[in-house]
Amino acid sequence: MIDRLYRSRLFKFATGLVAGAALLAACSQMPQAVTASTAPSAAPAPRLGTQWGEGLESKTRTVVAKRLSEQPDDMASLGYNEAGAVRRAVGNNPERRLNLLLADGDVEWSVLDETGSPLPLQRARRGSGGDDTFRLAGVEGSRYTLRFRNLSERSYEVIATVDGLDVLNGKAGSLRNGGYVLRPMQALTIEGFRKSQNEVAAFRFATPGRAYAANTEAGDVRNIGVIGAALFELEERDVPRRQRRDASPPPPSAFPADGTYAPPPRYRQ
Repeated sequence: MIDRLYRSRLFKFATGLVAGAALLAACSQMPQAVTASTAPSAAPAPRLGTQWGEGLESKTRTVVAKRLSEQPDDMASLGYNEAGAVRRAVGNNPERRLNLLLADGDVEWSVLDETGSPLPLQRARRGSGGDDTFRLAGVEGSRYTLRFRNLSERSYEVIATVDGLDVLNGKAGSLRNGGYVLRPMQALTIEGFRKSQNEVAAFRFATPGRAYAANTEAGDVRNIGVIGAALFELEERDVPRRQRRDASPPPPSAFPADGTYAPPPRYRQ
């Protein structure tokens, strides 16, 4: 009886209807799935870059200096964007500073606006999903400068980059590039990309399309929106060398004498 039912035309017609209904149901769901997966995402947050601004007088000279090590004593970076994007990045109640201390407090780094006041640096509170990068809010068209103040008796070489470009030579940032010399208890103000020994092109916030990094062969638009700094201690006569971080004592070890045998005990008499 069951065999005859499976072979009957009625059963074949009924199963065909069921299969057809399942196929139609599956097909009716496909456009919805495609629509969901291809729905436009939220527009990317507005970004700022740094433009090659007007010429400013800034005299410098070439000096000969030697680094104590090819490894930097400290490195730091700052992200920047327009105010709304910064607020979204750092969230509510961010940590705020007016400067960063580099090289164990030897050098103070700040970013100044056109009036010479430091721009607030903001960072998301730890545990709120943010990273450790400080960010500053800029305004399109406004000028800014980088300021490094040496609080120590040591000399440092400062390599600075804006949007991934070295501020001295306009090439891709590298620790192998030469930098500015920062003498003890002195301040260094970097106002723009250096054009000559007597002039720089001012740093001005601009749209990414107007950024210097987007309009020079050495630039990469993926690096727009970040400012970097690296410090190298320089050789100085009669100045004790500061202990480097990599010269600090090693951490405690559970096997401090691996590969040796236990010595015999020394009992007291």
